[in-house]
Amino acid sequence: MLLAIDAGNTNIVIGVFNGEKLVTSWRISTKRQQTGDEYGIILKNLFLQAGLKDVQLTGVIISSVVPPLMPALTEMSRRYLHCDPLVLGPDLKIGVNLLIDNPQELGADRIANAVAGYELYGGPLVIVDFGTATTFDAISATGDYLGGVIAPGIGISMDALFLRAAKLPKVELIRPQQVIGRNTVASMQSGLIYGFAGQVDGIVKRMSREFASPPQVVATGGLAALICQETETKMLINQLLTLRGLQIIFTRTTNNSN
Repeated sequence: MLLAIDAGNTNIVIGVFNGEKLVTSWRISTKRQQTGDEYGIILKNLFLQAGLKDVQLTGVIISSVVPPLMPALTEMSRRYLHCDPLVLGPDLKIGVNLLIDNPQELGADRIANAVAGYELYGGPLVIVDFGTATTFDAISATGDYLGGVIAPGIGISMDALFLRAAKLPKVELIRPQQVIGRNTVASMQSGLIYGFAGQVDGIVKRMSREFASPPQVVATGGLAALICQETETKMLINQLLTLRGLQIIFTRTTNNSN
């Protein structure tokens, strides 16, 4: 049994694997001030709720783009799970060539996405991750990581409208009944949903021109299903792609060390 933790700026996604099978997963809010004990208590309660109270973990792997969280998550793993976690980073040997100027800049979640994307779908491939930032990653036909695009995420854009425009409210992120909004809320929802759908179409189209053959497109992240139903680009949706990548990387690393 493996515990995989993907710590992002907005949410921490946690999954328990039995071999290659994802047994269960959770999504909790990222709180940088939480201690290792607090995360340990949260995790124990999640295990209890899922009927995993006595689960025997054989390993823990952590992907994080929030450096201040790492001491707390590492402490939690050691104290409550009795495991030294494997921390994903560009120096870990995972069988993927990172063909970019500075691999140290690449977020661990994007590495995990690249590994899982190529393992599950082959290449060439474009992976769109709807997180705090919306990222687009290019994977070659031979599985090399070629680079990508980073754009502001939907949540960031929505918060910016609320904070910088005095008369605009916070809105629920749902699909409006029509593109032309007849009130402020519907107009904002239309701009967010259809604006980001158009952004995805435009960026993927431009990225595809730089491949020798048309790439498949895979979408992941919590908002993937909402946005992808409005895009013209045909996409496969795998909302837990990052967790799957962590499981694959842990297995490869463990096998290589034996």
